[in-house]
Amino acid sequence: MENKTAVIALAALAQESRLAIYRALVQAGPAGLAAGKISEATGIAPSSLSFHLKELTYANLVNSRNESRFVIYTANFSAMNDLLAFLTENCCDGHPCLSLSACSTNNESLPSTPTDTPS
Repeated sequence: MENKTAVIALAALAQESRLAIYRALVQAGPAGLAAGKISEATGIAPSSLSFHLKELTYANLVNSRNESRFVIYTANFSAMNDLLAFLTENCCDGHPCLSLSACSTNNESLPSTPTDTPS
């Protein structure tokens, strides 16, 4: 993933309503949700919802498909995984991270590295 692509995706998620929409779609899984259901789940008015969905679609984080007379929106899990991989690409100084605790500053299994911060 290129830096520009990551910045676009992160910028799209850096807004409370869009983050709520995206999380609702991730929770819905591959089946996705119709716009009305997203509005109900997030409390976002339909007039605002379409704007936010457009921004998430532009960032390639959301896909849509027609199903009967509804438009179903789904999280783009591939793009989400690419973004997560990009953010954690050089995690833990090359040591495999098995859990969030692997990156904890209290974890003694990772070698300590000096910092530029004065003690």
